[in-house]
Amino acid sequence: MITFTMNGAALQVERGSTLLEAAQFYGFPIPTLCHMEGLSPYGACRLCVVEIDAKTRSRLVSSCTYPVQEGLVVRTASVRVVRTRRMILELLLASCPQSKTIQDLAAAYDVRHQRFRQEYEDCILCGRCVRVCEQQMMAKAIGFRGRGENRGIGTPFDVQSDTCRLCGACMYVCPACELRCSYAEPEKAICGGCANLSPQCVNVDKFDDIMCYMNPCVACEIVQR
Repeated sequence: MITFTMNGAALQVERGSTLLEAAQFYGFPIPTLCHMEGLSPYGACRLCVVEIDAKTRSRLVSSCTYPVQEGLVVRTASVRVVRTRRMILELLLASCPQSKTIQDLAAAYDVRHQRFRQEYEDCILCGRCVRVCEQQMMAKAIGFRGRGENRGIGTPFDVQSDTCRLCGACMYVCPACELRCSYAEPEKAICGGCANLSPQCVNVDKFDDIMCYMNPCVACEIVQR
């Protein structure tokens, strides 16, 4: 067993566990997009970033690919982490503003404005479809191609694959295929229909090291009762 600290609590997990697996086991919520149970970790979306204390300074790492180490100090909801997640969500909204999954995540993190140019690229290169086709369907009908801004997903040479069984698994796991909102103007790109408009119970200025990670918020439930 490996002993480490997460959000101030001393915890133990089996050797080989990732930070995301440890957080999920102990009930610390971490948002994910490219990660999916049953598929290999990919670390593309970076939404699952957490802050760890290195030897000289703290740094951000993707929790789905980073293994738990002895004596590691981890914060899953520090101000730096939450700020980074909000920035990533804005970038995802610029690429795929109509995704229900991304819209819900943006609402959960109180993202009200999207400051980047609207691209409408649809595909966010999370790799879910590629991995489910290879690892679950055992087909390898699609894959990544190109590099940089030309990187995309498709069949080899853009020819219909003989191994594709038209099972639809790639569309089922794709967050960009879960469309909901249809606004075309950048200032209206964020739906906000599911946003929690109640004020946060944690004073960010007072608790600069870590923000509230309770889901649902215990204080909010007490107020509602």
